[in-house]
Amino acid sequence: MNNAPIGIFDSGLGGLTVARAVIDKLPDEEIIYLGDTEHTPYGPRAIAQVRSLTLSALDELASRGVKALVIACNTATAAALADARERYWIDAGIPVIEVITPAARQSVIATRNHHVGVIGTKATIQSEAYLRALAAVPGLTVSQQACPAFVDFVEAGVTTGEEIEAVAREYLTPLKEAGVDTLILGCTHYPLLTGVIGRVMGEGVTLVTSSEATANVTYNELVDRGLLHDPWPAGEGPQYQFLATGASDAFPRLARRFLGPEVGSVARVNTGGGIA
Repeated sequence: MNNAPIGIFDSGLGGLTVARAVIDKLPDEEIIYLGDTEHTPYGPRAIAQVRSLTLSALDELASRGVKALVIACNTATAAALADARERYWIDAGIPVIEVITPAARQSVIATRNHHVGVIGTKATIQSEAYLRALAAVPGLTVSQQACPAFVDFVEAGVTTGEEIEAVAREYLTPLKEAGVDTLILGCTHYPLLTGVIGRVMGEGVTLVTSSEATANVTYNELVDRGLLHDPWPAGEGPQYQFLATGASDAFPRLARRFLGPEVGSVARVNTGGGIA
C-alpha cells in the first residue's frame, strides 16, 4: 500500500475528464491535478516548447510526492512521453501513464469497418502519434483532422451553441464523408464536446475517449506495483488538490461540474520556466 497522491497533468481543463474517470475507478485515491492554464493551448506551440512546459509541470507534481504521474494531455504525451518516462519512471521510480495508447487500443476494438478517425490539436495530429500507435493493425485506415479551436471553446467554458456547432461541422464533415465509423477524441478537452461532436458525426459513429481506458491503466499499474491507497475509515475520504498556472474563471466551475460541489479553491503555481 502507498497513501501518496496521484498526480494528473493537463495543459488546462480537459484533463478533468481523466481525473473523473480515475476517481471513479480508484475512489480511495487522493489526487493532485495541475492545469497549465497560463500556457494553454499547447496545440499551436512548437514541440520543444511543449516538452519543456510538460516536464516543468511534472517536476512540480513530483516535488509534491506523488506516487504516479498521469499525462492527461495528448499533445504533451506526443511531445514529452519518452523524456518523462526516463526522468520520472526510470530515474525516480514513478510510473508515468499516458492517454494515446489506451485510446488507440479502444478504437481498434470499437471499429466495425476498419476506418478510424482521429481529431486533435494541430501538434498532436502533426506528431502522427496516433498513426504510430495504430500502425501495427492490419487493414486499418486512419483519417486525421486537426480541430484547434475546440480547446479555446472549452477553456472559455463554452460547450454548446451555434458558433461551436458551425466550427464542428467545418472540422468534422470531411471525416464523416470519408466514412469513419469510429472517432478518437484525441484531446482530453474534447469529451466536453461530445454532444456537438456526436450530433455532427451521427449515431452510426462511435466516439472514443481516453478517460476510462487511462483510468484502467492507472488502476493496473497501482495494483501491479502495490501502490493502492489504504481503504478509508468510515466517515473519511480522499482529498483532491487543484493547481493552475494562470487565472481561469472556468476552472472551478468545470471542476465542480465533473468532480462535485466539494471542489474547493484552485491554487496558483508557477511552472513555466519563463515561457510566455
